[in-house]
Amino acid sequence: MKWAEGIDKVGLGLYFIICLFAIANIYSVDNSLGNKQLLFFGISCAVGIFIFLARTKLFENLSGIFYISGILLLIGLFPFGTEILGQKNWYRFGGFTMQPVEFAKIGTALMLATYVAGPDFNLNNRKSLYTTLAIVAVPALVVLAIPDVGSVLVFTAFFIALYREGLNGWFFGVGLILAAVFLISIAVDPLYVFIGILVLSGLYLLINFRSISWNVISIGTFGFVVAILSGIAFATPHVLEKLPKHQRERIEVLYKGEKAFRDTSGYNLLYSKTAIGSGGLTGKGYRQGSVTQGKFVPEQETDYIFCTVGEEWGFLGSSVLVLAYALYIGRIYYLAENQKTAFNRIFGYCLASILLMHFSINIGMVMGLFPTVGIPLPYFSYGGSSLLAFSIMTFIFFKLNYMDKNSLV
Repeated sequence: MKWAEGIDKVGLGLYFIICLFAIANIYSVDNSLGNKQLLFFGISCAVGIFIFLARTKLFENLSGIFYISGILLLIGLFPFGTEILGQKNWYRFGGFTMQPVEFAKIGTALMLATYVAGPDFNLNNRKSLYTTLAIVAVPALVVLAIPDVGSVLVFTAFFIALYREGLNGWFFGVGLILAAVFLISIAVDPLYVFIGILVLSGLYLLINFRSISWNVISIGTFGFVVAILSGIAFATPHVLEKLPKHQRERIEVLYKGEKAFRDTSGYNLLYSKTAIGSGGLTGKGYRQGSVTQGKFVPEQETDYIFCTVGEEWGFLGSSVLVLAYALYIGRIYYLAENQKTAFNRIFGYCLASILLMHFSINIGMVMGLFPTVGIPLPYFSYGGSSLLAFSIMTFIFFKLNYMDKNSLV
């Protein structure tokens, strides 16, 4: 069929495979939730058809409206939001809930793609750089104020797209160093961390003595960086003390193990690991998982859905799912890189990077490599907001790719 030329069948095929496998696993946890997720999937497909029928320029022209609407929805949580599991980041409509942060990501991706693709954009220009950072920072700061730390981490995915467009790599280097100092200061006395910072700084100066431009600006900048790192080291214990108990324990689980908090914040992780480990090579069989069927893992249909896969489908089934995600995300990156227009490319990179961040954090969280921060597995975790938002972004990009392949330019 001529109309189907340009539709990426590999990408859409992987999307449907992941979504349908997800629904099967949600059914294993809870039949009623499986029915709801199937309904959400049907709605997502209907919205996808509408997106394919819409004009491509619509997404670019209305990006500002989508962006502002997303921020207003986030702000509206403060007076009108419903608190679920200790976080006030949901709207409730009768028997349904909606998490606006998922839709704010769509608006941010569209706005970022529109601005960066503009004719006057230049990352070497301070105005362009600051405006670009502000586009990401404004919704991220509102999300942080909610607070929803997990979603704030996902907003860093936009920097991957910006790096493709020329953002200096030192942004990532600085971020990694700051995160490393914070994590080390949790387990090590801040005084020792401070001494380590001074020693490493001294070695850096010694090794690069001749290449460093010794002037007031360079010396002041270096001193400022050392002061910031030292400040983080000494502030970390006080920050942890100010966090709610359950959030503090989620971080401490990484250092002390889930058994130390088996009756509180380590409970989910303990049984999640038990479920995944008990699956063995080939799994216990569909709907035969004792941990899953026994409802030992709270919220197993949402953030911890991967442990259902591990228990019932085993190492082989889990590996197939991970491979499917890897191929799918890689496919979107590949398609994005081969777009003819900057807007299409940037939006594709935003989508792939958000998926990569969600996937990495969720899998790491379920396996105890990352703190529990409430990040769903894309397309897989139960939830209408998450599935619909990811599907909207997906269908927008595949529509852009479709038009790109059928363009004569």
